[in-house]
Amino acid sequence: MRLLRPAFVAAVLSAPALTLAGCGGKHSAPQRPAGPPLAAVLVGPRRIPLERFVDGTVEAVNQATLSAQTGGRVVAIYYHVGDVVAAGAVIMRLQGTEQRAGLDAARAALSEARARDAEAAANYRRIADMFRRRVVSKAQFDRATADRAAAAGHLQAALAGVAAAREGVGYTEIRAPYAGVIGKRLVDVGETVQPGTPLMTGLSLQQLRVDTHVPQSVVMQVSRLKQAAVYAQGRRIAADKITIFPEAATPSSTFRARLYLPAGALDLAPGMYVKVGLVIGTAQRLLVPAGALVVHSEVTALYVLDSRGWPSLRYVRPGRRLGDEIEILAGLVPGERVALDPIAAAARVADAGTRP
Repeated sequence: MRLLRPAFVAAVLSAPALTLAGCGGKHSAPQRPAGPPLAAVLVGPRRIPLERFVDGTVEAVNQATLSAQTGGRVVAIYYHVGDVVAAGAVIMRLQGTEQRAGLDAARAALSEARARDAEAAANYRRIADMFRRRVVSKAQFDRATADRAAAAGHLQAALAGVAAAREGVGYTEIRAPYAGVIGKRLVDVGETVQPGTPLMTGLSLQQLRVDTHVPQSVVMQVSRLKQAAVYAQGRRIAADKITIFPEAATPSSTFRARLYLPAGALDLAPGMYVKVGLVIGTAQRLLVPAGALVVHSEVTALYVLDSRGWPSLRYVRPGRRLGDEIEILAGLVPGERVALDPIAAAARVADAGTRP
């Protein structure tokens, strides 16, 4: 969609060789050489989605409240409300003196268990060799076998104790479960927290969805086609997936629905109100490239080429934007050619109007 300078548009509109008619009207063309042909597109009917529009609210798919998993005092907070956090980043730290002491004790117990396991294994090998040579009794061999199994069990318990203690130390570092933005901070440095105490809330902007309601009159068509789009910031964003809840709300008799948007829809943010287009069928419409439109104040127009390739400005009534194209509701008929570069077309008309 092009926005021409007011002085340039005024010069074109005042050119004596140009006559504007109503929507769909005929235009007289100056008797001048057309010059190099202008790039144009032949307009024809296209089948596009027919939509029912409703309101919706953007929300994050991933949003969570981080809670303490161990007790301790908050000693550091590295991110605050509105900060962007990478996945796995440490956002808060708790005092971990008790947890680290527990880890040291578990490691010491592991060292002792390894020594006892090595001793029991060596004693078992010695007794087993003597038993094969019938030097020791079966009871001594069984006792050595049991001691080896007990030592191995103690070693496994010590390994599990170290893993649990290390996990406890890890609980003193509050990490982001995914990349996102901090929403609320619920504690301050110096506060003592217990397991389950809420610490921070956050949400991810990478995966968004729209919560909306489908009218009962179109719920069957929407359920069958499973297509919808969100209109925001001058864009039409097609939903990757639509989920319709099976129960109607009262007293509105509408069905709640969720539209899952493509990853990285950065024009949207949780909490925004948007228009949702629920696809209920298809219809034939005329579409033109958005770059071919001329917008000046409240006037929207196109440069339409006649049979000799001469441009004339035509007022049109635009509709929805579908990607890089605009729906034309009035002012254009199938089979006409539209100039792709309105600036070049305007220059052609203005140049013809200044010639003697």
